[in-house]
Amino acid sequence: MSFAYPSLLYLLLLILVIFGLWYWSRVARRMKLRRYGNLRHLEQLMPEASKYKPAVKITLELLALASLIVAVARPRAGEKEEVESTEGIEVMIAFDVSRSMLASSTDDTRGISRLDRAKYLLGNLIDKLGNDKVGLIVFAGEAYTQLPITTDFVSARMYLDEISTEMVPTQGTAIGTAINMAINSFSPAEDINKAIIVITDGENHEGDAVEMAKYAKSLGIEVDVMGVGSIKGAPIPVNRNGDFLKDETGAPVTTFLNEQMAKEIAEAGGGVYINGSSSKALSNLVGQLDKIKKSDLQHVSYKASAEQFPMFVWIALILLVIDAVILPTKIGWLKRYTFFSRQKIAAKGGESLKKQTTVNKELSK
Repeated sequence: MSFAYPSLLYLLLLILVIFGLWYWSRVARRMKLRRYGNLRHLEQLMPEASKYKPAVKITLELLALASLIVAVARPRAGEKEEVESTEGIEVMIAFDVSRSMLASSTDDTRGISRLDRAKYLLGNLIDKLGNDKVGLIVFAGEAYTQLPITTDFVSARMYLDEISTEMVPTQGTAIGTAINMAINSFSPAEDINKAIIVITDGENHEGDAVEMAKYAKSLGIEVDVMGVGSIKGAPIPVNRNGDFLKDETGAPVTTFLNEQMAKEIAEAGGGVYINGSSSKALSNLVGQLDKIKKSDLQHVSYKASAEQFPMFVWIALILLVIDAVILPTKIGWLKRYTFFSRQKIAAKGGESLKKQTTVNKELSK
């Protein structure tokens, strides 16, 4: 048997503490009663009080408490590991978070930013991946793994929501570094088909991106590129007041979508280039991924029936019901019996003394 929260079992130490306090209270009670006289005589003044029921009740209560503690720790037994076979591919997404991604994704300088447009497309893509595995890398002048390859799409959406241009302090567009990191982030399984999706505006890219895309293709990994931005260019906002980044002369810095570079990377990687501003951008990307042959992926799951806490809750409930039914007084039909009590022994001793006195009187006559 295993437990979901084994640390909660330390609460079982409370059982010893509570029992110790109860036992101490019983001893203290007897010491107080001795101040008023002999306990044997005082017990005769309390004929309804039971000697054994308090011990029975505290035992039931402590067992009920122990059962509840075990239930809260969520015991598991009889777990069966189930392997579910599904078909899919592994997809690593390399997301550009350079400062130029803050510029408008359209010809309108006040339009939706390239970053937000890319996050919107990527969020919808994750929803359509189905049984595939997904991972996330962010890059600017350097690249960092945000989410290792996984089937946990909920976590993928959470990491996606947190993407910002402040995640990578070094400016630039190190697409080659991001592709290399993506190659090394896939699972070691060779029989699973893989793809890399680069989402970028291609601004200020380094020269090794095409070479790394060719290397990925040689490993059987497809490289697709989605370009976001306007080929006419857009200024880079620096705050919410409408101010833009300026160069040394005071003129606004304009950033352009480098489609030519993006197409070269996609061609070298055996993939396709997709313009993120197109209304069919998402469907074209999903269609391209669907062309990749699906491989057998295995997911491990556990049966929910392995949970055993309901049984301990029922045990605790039954014990508490029994405890509530038992009263602290003696049982009526047992009152006539004095099993091994001092009262019965004293009564027998009195009868013997009475008989001996009668015999002595007869002898003295």
